[in-house]
Amino acid sequence: MHDELIAQAQAWLTEDPDPDTRTELAGLIDAGDHTELAARFSGTLQFGTAGLRGELGAGPMRMNRSVVIRAAAGLAAYLKKQGPPAGEGAAGLVVIGYDARHKSHDFARDTAAVMIGAGLRAAVLPRPLPTPVLAFAIRHLGAVAGVEVTASHNPPRDNGYKVYLGDGSQIVPPADIDIAAEIAAVPSLTTVRRPTEGWDILDDSVLDAYLARTDAVLSEGSPRTARTVYTAMHGVGKDVLLAAFARAGFPAPVLVAEQADPDPEFPTVAFPNPEEPGAMDLAFATARALSGETAPDLIIANDPDADRCAVAVQDGTDWRMLRGDEVGALLAAHLVRRGATGTFAESIVSSSLLGRIAEKAGLPHVETLTGFKWIARAEGLRYGYEEALGYCVDPDGVRDKDGITAALLITELASQLKEEGRTLLDLLDDLAVEHGLHATDQLSVRVEDLSLIAAAMQRLREQPPTELAGLPITRTDDLTKGTAELPPTDGLRYTLDGARVIVRPSGTEPKLKCYLEVVVPVGSLQDLPEARAKATALLESIKRDLSTAAGI
Repeated sequence: MHDELIAQAQAWLTEDPDPDTRTELAGLIDAGDHTELAARFSGTLQFGTAGLRGELGAGPMRMNRSVVIRAAAGLAAYLKKQGPPAGEGAAGLVVIGYDARHKSHDFARDTAAVMIGAGLRAAVLPRPLPTPVLAFAIRHLGAVAGVEVTASHNPPRDNGYKVYLGDGSQIVPPADIDIAAEIAAVPSLTTVRRPTEGWDILDDSVLDAYLARTDAVLSEGSPRTARTVYTAMHGVGKDVLLAAFARAGFPAPVLVAEQADPDPEFPTVAFPNPEEPGAMDLAFATARALSGETAPDLIIANDPDADRCAVAVQDGTDWRMLRGDEVGALLAAHLVRRGATGTFAESIVSSSLLGRIAEKAGLPHVETLTGFKWIARAEGLRYGYEEALGYCVDPDGVRDKDGITAALLITELASQLKEEGRTLLDLLDDLAVEHGLHATDQLSVRVEDLSLIAAAMQRLREQPPTELAGLPITRTDDLTKGTAELPPTDGLRYTLDGARVIVRPSGTEPKLKCYLEVVVPVGSLQDLPEARAKATALLESIKRDLSTAAGI
């Protein structure tokens, strides 16, 4: 068994084009580290609807140049089989973007080389830029596909590979299955042509076009007075967001200096995700240090590839993060007030408040599976969001979540409310009185052993709870079977009297995620404190009961 493992590793080593991972793997072989080699060679990193994402390192179970070259070759083979777009004789264009993580530029360059070697055209963005710029560029340049090298808000040791097709939205089945089959069919890296030139390095005209498109997000003549503190979370958002804010005429954001510039080590945060405990501490400290005329009205954070947008507001004497569902509702209410038409879409794990807002406005509303690959495909989409801080406010420009344009729109709303002597929290109170208090929370369990997630799902299916927090479960949907509106996915949905719970394994992290929502009727603003206390108690009780039922 050990001899076979060493032989596998040596065969991989002979093909590895990267001196860093060659050195790493040679060291493991020389040390006879069979445990680590087994972890690296126990299978292959699976390509799915999130593309690839994993820890950097040598071997087929890690993110590295060998894995990326195979993935690019599989994508190229898939695109060649699709043929050129109707009416076009030239080879299709693949546009490639990348973030500032370790190896991102190498992976982007390798992808471009593979595309050229396969007889396609390739263009690489000029430097590390936000993922939404890549999503915009696909449609702007008429590309047949796009690749973004990013691991979004994962830990520093990770990287990833996100694939878009020519409509500018992320791949969904069966494209992911077909691409995975082409990747598996690559016999050896020696069969993959990788010329050293032939692709284009784009100039700033694509970025300029993206920034020009942001004009469509805001209302002409709207107030632009709200002051912001901004953190890029060590990612690539700063320059593009500052340019967008300057173009719009907002006051220049005050930067969280320690997190402003790209740094693949993400030194100030355990996880570079605004949702994680502690990630916003420096932003809060920056906001607290400002007063008088420079006092901010809100804090805005992007995740490292700037496709997500977090918002914090002053609540009493201190600052607090708004939940993704709260920002989702605020943006929806703002768009309705501006007279927006079209479909409002959200993932099934997001708050049902969006449906109430859309219904009252007489607008279509749809729920999709989790992820913008599904939300972006809603027919007639005008606005889409998911609770994980993702917002699509300009689907004709970027058919994906976009943390830059979302930041512009929430700052416009804060400016408008500021002119009225009101805040984002005041508008949230109004929405609670109008539609009921929709309180959401999450029970999220990170594991080292993925089998624990499968065991929890199995337990819930074999011994389903009949009530949570004393509320009877009136309906249970096993989403693996799909519904009339949704394709199959691994998840469970419980409908309770005045509450809803969804349990699913994360698609991008080793987590089991449980999404909770309770709806408490509110008669007037004076009733809100009591309603909030009731909602908080219910959510805590549901968490405890669900944790027991799942054995987590």
